[in-house]
Amino acid sequence: SVPSRRPSNPWLVCAQGRNLKAVLCQRCGSRVLLPGAATFACRELLLPAMRKKAAATADGGGGEGDGDVLREHWLVRDMFSFENVGFTRDVGNVKFLVCADCEAGPIGWHCLDDKDSFYVALERVAHE
Repeated sequence: SVPSRRPSNPWLVCAQGRNLKAVLCQRCGSRVLLPGAATFACRELLLPAMRKKAAATADGGGGEGDGDVLREHWLVRDMFSFENVGFTRDVGNVKFLVCADCEAGPIGWHCLDDKDSFYVALERVAHE
C-alpha cells in the first residue's frame, strides 16, 4: 500500500502540506512549532513509549521494545524552526525529541546521519 500524502486529520494541513495549527506539548501545552513551520510526512519510525522524566530515570531506561511504530509526522528541516524542543542523549545514531519545558516525550525522532530532518509524531503532540 502506498502511504497517504494526507494525514488522518486533514484539517491539520494546508494545501502546501504545511501545519495549519501550532504544535504543542500534550502534557504542559508548551508551544513546539508555530503554524507553517513543518511539512506533513509519512514515514514509519519506532518511538519509545511516552514517559515522564521521573519514569525515564527510575527504570534505568531499560524498556527495550517498549514503543510505538508511528507513521504520521511533521517534518522540520531546520532545528531553529522549533519554538521549544529538547533532545535526548544519542541512542545509536538517533536523538529523540522531547518537550523542553516538561521533558515529556519522546515526541519525535532525529537521525544524526541526516542533519536536516527532524520528525515530530502527530500522535504525540497537540494542535491549536
